[in-house]
This record gives sequence, C-alpha cells and structure tokens, in this order.
Amino acid sequence: MARSSKDILAGLAFAAIGLAFAIGATQYQVGTTFQMGPGYFPLVLGGLLAVLGGTIAVRGLRDGEEGPIGKVPWRAVVLVTVAVLFFGVTARGLGLLPATVVAALLASLASRRTGVLGVLLITAGLTALSILIFVVGLRLRLPLIGDWISG
Repeated sequence: MARSSKDILAGLAFAAIGLAFAIGATQYQVGTTFQMGPGYFPLVLGGLLAVLGGTIAVRGLRDGEEGPIGKVPWRAVVLVTVAVLFFGVTARGLGLLPATVVAALLASLASRRTGVLGVLLITAGLTALSILIFVVGLRLRLPLIGDWISG
C-alpha cells in the first residue's frame, strides 16, 4: 500500500484547523439555518474543512504516491498570512471596503505568475463579492468606510 506524506500532512493540518475553528465557533451563539448566529458560519466551514482534511489524509494513507515534499513557497505563506491578519485587525477601523481591498491585493500578490491585470481583477472581484455576501446578503453591520478614514 503506497502512502503519500504530503497528503497525510496536508489532510491532518486541514482537519486540525477546521476543528479549531469549529470548536471556537461554539463560544458564540450558533442559531439555526434560517436564523444564523455569529457562530453558525465558522462552525459549518470548520466542520467542512475538518471532513475534507480527514478525507485527504485517509486517501493519502490508502492510495497516495510518495514523492518529495518540495520547497515551501515562503512568499505566498507570508503574504497570505499578513493579508488575513491585516484584515482582522483593520476591518472595523478602516471599514470593510478598504480592508478588503488591501487584504485582497496582498493575497493576490502571493503568486509570482499573477500579472498586474490579474491582481486588479482578483482584488475587484473579491471586494465586490465580500460586500455582496457580508453586507447585502448576511446584513452584517460592518461599515464600508470606517472611523479611521471618515474621522
């Protein structure tokens, strides 16, 4: 039986992160499908990520192909981490619009293959989608422009 260390490690990492988010989400009111509380979405996504991670790990144990793990893309790791942290720290103060624009710009620069047009399209698309989902669809009370800008 062939095993894939990459798939096993990736699956376990996904499962651990998913479980952490799901457990953390239980600290908030979960609600129901039709009346979602603040913990509902992270609980569902964390659970899905944990299941996906478990599936990847099992497939890696069962029928994976062993190969070298390869180089860690540090540029991508750093830029995506900084983007997520930046958004988390500034979303309320800057507002959803500028925080999303900067976070999307940082994350889209993680790939060396993405050109300027691609970066701009990704940023515009993620920003528009975020506003549609969180402000229009879920009616979250995040200001589009925060106090740090509007004063």
